[in-house]
Amino acid sequence: MTGITPAAGGPELAVLVGRLVAVNVGLPRDVDWRGRIVRTAVWKRSVAGPVMVRAANLEGDRQGDLAGHGGPHRAVLVYQLDSYAHWQAQFSRDDFEDGQFGENFTVDGLPDAEVCIGDQYQIGDALFEVSQPRVTCYRVGLRLSEPQLPALMVSHRRPGFYFRVLREGLVEAGNAIVKVASGAERMSVATIDALLYLPGHDRVDLDRALQIRALSPGWQESFKALLAAGEGSTGNVGLSGPGEGLPAWSGFRQMRVVEVIAETDDVVSVVLTATEGPALPTPKPGQFVALSLDLGDGRPPSVRSYSLSGSPKSSVYRVSVKREPDGTFSRYVHANVHRGTIVHLSAPRGTFVLDGDPDPILLVSAGIGVTPLLSMLHALAEAGTTREVWWLHGARSSAEHVFAGEVESLLAQLSNHHSEICHSAPLPTEERGRDFTHLGRLTADFLVGLPIPTHARAYICGPQVFMDDVRSGLTRFGLDPEQVHTERFGGGVAMTPGIAAGPVVPAHPPLGEPGTGPAVTFARSGLTVPWRQGLTSVLELAEACDVPTRWSCRTGVCHTCEVGLLAGQVTYEPAPVDLPAPGRVLVCCSVPADEVVLDL
Repeated sequence: MTGITPAAGGPELAVLVGRLVAVNVGLPRDVDWRGRIVRTAVWKRSVAGPVMVRAANLEGDRQGDLAGHGGPHRAVLVYQLDSYAHWQAQFSRDDFEDGQFGENFTVDGLPDAEVCIGDQYQIGDALFEVSQPRVTCYRVGLRLSEPQLPALMVSHRRPGFYFRVLREGLVEAGNAIVKVASGAERMSVATIDALLYLPGHDRVDLDRALQIRALSPGWQESFKALLAAGEGSTGNVGLSGPGEGLPAWSGFRQMRVVEVIAETDDVVSVVLTATEGPALPTPKPGQFVALSLDLGDGRPPSVRSYSLSGSPKSSVYRVSVKREPDGTFSRYVHANVHRGTIVHLSAPRGTFVLDGDPDPILLVSAGIGVTPLLSMLHALAEAGTTREVWWLHGARSSAEHVFAGEVESLLAQLSNHHSEICHSAPLPTEERGRDFTHLGRLTADFLVGLPIPTHARAYICGPQVFMDDVRSGLTRFGLDPEQVHTERFGGGVAMTPGIAAGPVVPAHPPLGEPGTGPAVTFARSGLTVPWRQGLTSVLELAEACDVPTRWSCRTGVCHTCEVGLLAGQVTYEPAPVDLPAPGRVLVCCSVPADEVVLDL
């Protein structure tokens, strides 16, 4: 054969291994799905004649969701005729056409069980390298009207894979596929896919996979997370992110209020101790708890999440509650919770926690967002840290500057600290330099004017707009995005890939007649509603209530929808490919078995 020019890194081959059956392209289009508009390019059509392959995609082809598809490591999607035959038999269908699975190349040959990450192939004038398995999402099921397909593609080990383009060139249906180099470690697409998504996560294989330089960066990070989790870890941290460990107790534990402290006119701190049983466990600095109260309105107990604001070493827990004008729960706390009141509390949860690294640390907050960072500051002071600590806080004035004295006392215990206090509307009696250091809001523009070390770790808490602004500013300034952490109050930001954005509305009961099933509480959104028959998942109930959610596959594969299960039990239908850790739940494929409380 002539014209074979493998890239450096593998033994030279020139083996005919398959044929390019069809070249498929498509542009994003709007598709109606469950009453919503999805922007997707999963509908592909085969084209005749030569097509130019570029580094990011084929000419005439685009991706509808660049967060999950496209780019140099996912330039060309490949799927096989043998898998077509498999799914035709599985679904008893004979109506498939080229591009049915959203692939760019329909091929004869190149089975997932034999093609390895790093293998290189020449097709036409172009040279390709296998970079990763396909990441399945709900849109491939949408294209085929088979919603379970994303999970089945993983469990049946037929995901397909992506090519990276090593040399641009023309390709055409009918071209021979010639293997010109073999990837390191000889790990197949099916093996790599199963290593991430299926239970087991063999540590030897994880280490082998990380030796494959051709493997795309996202998959490498997932495998690093699985390795770092250690032996005996539960759940899939390669997909869900760092684990928080097992909660100290399940459900809610009875607590007694031992003190209520007025911090400002609209903030009170509630100090809690257990009424019986073992002493309260030590929380991690920055974690939150869910507080359950009977508001006496004849409804099920209401639940809200609050960060612990006191010292993690204390024998009691402290939460600080700001009275919101329209906040039924917070107003009840201010009016009715006193010393001796009995309440119920979840175990400390959350991964927004202080790390133990020696790097400089930024604690950035606005308003009542100070609470988890105050817990971190307590921990730093009690440990006698020598880390460089930046305390950065914004408030309207001294009247709303909660914990100012406590923070000043803690900072005085640190040997290497900086403090910047921003008041946007100071009182006439305030003095700059005494009560605050900067007149105005705490913004990204203000922060980037400070001599902040670019290798610092940042923890940010406050309103969502504030966090987005500060995070963006710090990353532009040079901080590694992986070292900038945020904690949200309320329902957070939704992730609904491909769905056209709509107006943001507060969480509400679903339209129509109320359900008759067990109560489902969305703790961060402050909503409790009965389960409604006819729904297929907790995710569907959340969507009917406009509770912000995050999801992608909707079939228990990707763990994007994983959240904390604060109380209660769920059942799964279908069963997830890999179960989440205890105390966690995949809302896309679960239904309540009894009353449940979710961190949503």
